[in-house]
Amino acid sequence: MDNTGKGSKFEYLKWFDAHLDLAYLAECERDMDAPIERCGGPDLPAAVTLRSLCEGRVAACLGTIFTEADGSDAVGYPAGNAEAAHACGVRQLGWYRRWWADRKAGRKGSRDRGIEGSSEEQTRILILMECADPIRSVSELDWWVERGVVAIGLAWARGSRFAGGNLNSGVGLNADGRSLLARMEESGVVHDLAHLSQRATEESLALPGRVIASHSNCRALLGGENERHVTDETIRAIAGRGGVIGLNLFGKFLRPEMKPGERATIDDAVRHVEHVVQQVGHTRSVGLGSDMDGGLSALMLPDEIDSPGDLWRLAEALSARGWSNTDVELFAWGNWARFWGLT
Repeated sequence: MDNTGKGSKFEYLKWFDAHLDLAYLAECERDMDAPIERCGGPDLPAAVTLRSLCEGRVAACLGTIFTEADGSDAVGYPAGNAEAAHACGVRQLGWYRRWWADRKAGRKGSRDRGIEGSSEEQTRILILMECADPIRSVSELDWWVERGVVAIGLAWARGSRFAGGNLNSGVGLNADGRSLLARMEESGVVHDLAHLSQRATEESLALPGRVIASHSNCRALLGGENERHVTDETIRAIAGRGGVIGLNLFGKFLRPEMKPGERATIDDAVRHVEHVVQQVGHTRSVGLGSDMDGGLSALMLPDEIDSPGDLWRLAEALSARGWSNTDVELFAWGNWARFWGLT
């Protein structure tokens, strides 16, 4: 069996990945049309380009607009500076709009990277805004929605002008955050809880609206203290609203006690998937939100998963644990596809 899954019964399984920092990678000068072996950019060896998504049968994904308050690279801006955050977000939006235009026009290169091409080789990109700081005012939300934003996480780890992030323990929603959530609910925009502080998470869940955790693992399996990951109560709350929790493949988010140079295992990843299932009693509320290449190299992913072309190994591992083919397909594609209304 080679690393394309040839010979596996899951060789032709398609995937929905709910968290990929595609525009961030492009902003940091990765050639997103290139094979991963020669794409350049940050955090090499690379795992993700548009071409590698096609090769790994990632049929759809949430591509992020990721901005970082006081960040030092191409997606950073001074904390509290709404204009600078907006400009950063608009630059990333531009990448998605160019890729969509290539797809529509069938321009040279778009088939190679899977944006156009055959029905078997198509990656559909929906936009998730990871940190709401690019939204200068609540009234501007509609402008972003008209340009393809379908989900928003109010804050990244360091927080935002709207809410506390997972590094801001005890900081919840402010008045603007509550107003933005109300406007999102009216507009049908999904709220991503992935990077919120625990207080902001609980305050958000006290309000109406569709929710997900696009790329969060199970806090109960990680020592129970790290607010970056979701509690059992939050897992059940998301599932109770019909939402989905996306498995994050960053090794330290699967098994934090690893030694330097050690990699997590596929079994570590499966533990988190099955913990979600144990909490909700079914397989309909968990999927993939890999964050693959989100500020990390392929060497920080689980052993034997170096690119989207290796995702079939997760399916094999779930099957070996007794999952039916139907339940494996739900994890890989069906749960997110149902949530987003894809066929």
